[in-house]
Amino acid sequence: MAVRIRMKKLGRRHRPFYRICIMDSRAPRNGKAIEEVGHYDPMVRDKSARVTLKMDRIDYWLSVGAQPSDKVATLIKKVKTNKFGTAQEPPPMTAPKEPPPEPETAAEEEGTAEASAEESGGEEASGEENSSEEEKPAE
Repeated sequence: MAVRIRMKKLGRRHRPFYRICIMDSRAPRNGKAIEEVGHYDPMVRDKSARVTLKMDRIDYWLSVGAQPSDKVATLIKKVKTNKFGTAQEPPPMTAPKEPPPEPETAAEEEGTAEASAEESGGEEASGEENSSEEEKPAE
């Protein structure tokens, strides 16, 4: 029987939680485990508190031929060397910037201003013509 040390996924959507288990390699991901040797919670901010492992049991299973998965091998290495790194602070919150006005919008506004000026100018001109026509018969 090929034995693997791998993670069993628990938790819910957008909130993962994993148990680190000793399992038969042919078993499904969330299938029956031979032994549970720790857990991994990636949502914890403190990186050193994310992983809890029973190192004596892991060393035993490695000595009898169990193969860790890639992620579990990385976690075991980090626990043994105690090098987890530091979590980066999120960038500071800033107010959203307003986008600059688009040139198309500015051109449309100018075009509407010209059109309204022509319309108002046309009305004045027609009004002047009417007044001049009225004046001519009065003479």
